[in-house]
Amino acid sequence: MESELKEMIIPKEDALFWLDKNGVWHGENGKFEHPKIIRHFNASIKKDDMGYHLCQPREGFLEKVYFTYEDTALFVIDIIEEKDAQLTLLLSTREPLILEPGQLYTCNDNLYVQTPEHCIKFSQRALVKISAFLEDDGENLCLDLGGVLHEIPEKDVCNSGQ
Repeated sequence: MESELKEMIIPKEDALFWLDKNGVWHGENGKFEHPKIIRHFNASIKKDDMGYHLCQPREGFLEKVYFTYEDTALFVIDIIEEKDAQLTLLLSTREPLILEPGQLYTCNDNLYVQTPEHCIKFSQRALVKISAFLEDDGENLCLDLGGVLHEIPEKDVCNSGQ
């Protein structure tokens, strides 16, 4: 089991990679290009008391590399429309998240979902997809789920938590 392995901790100051405000990984030689490496990095993101890190078992130990991110460590990358006016968000980690309308907010012209554990930013692709469910009621941006409008509040400060 992973929890029984000795941990090797690499602090974010020593990490050789970082995540920009658009969810793009960068290293010493520029942005990551290889889709399989990007998917592996995204799928390896975990969070503990010390913050977000990439976690992978190595021979005889568990490696945790904490990393710097500009805005959020997690991103909504796709939207799946379900029955009964429900949306499921696909996260950059490939984990699904059922959208609770009260979790949405905007900040600095970006859309976020706030869960008890994470602040998650919508990628450009996900913004395009969710735009079919967004309406402006004249005063506020709203999420339209099955004809019911849910106001999306605007915040002055984003809750990225780094």
